[in-house]
Amino acid sequence: MAHSTWERTGAERRADAYQEAHEALLLGQQVHNRRTELGLSQAEPAERAGMTQQQVSRLETGGVTPTPALLRRLAKALDAELNVTFTPHAAA
Repeated sequence: MAHSTWERTGAERRADAYQEAHEALLLGQQVHNRRTELGLSQAEPAERAGMTQQQVSRLETGGVTPTPALLRRLAKALDAELNVTFTPHAAA
């Protein structure tokens, strides 16, 4: 018996990957905006957060997905609050 009823299609996997990449890019943009708002180079918050300048650069361009611990350190380095919200989907 085939398990095709529970296996995700290639299109579904690509859609999930696209969504994850989009979210990483949005997060990176928020980090970039806050850093430039403070007039900081990438190296300054990197040092404060225990990162390298290259890691901050990759994060700002959406190239990595940071761990919650790293997000907390980075928020502190940028004198910001880390706020995670779960919003229910609209009823169909």
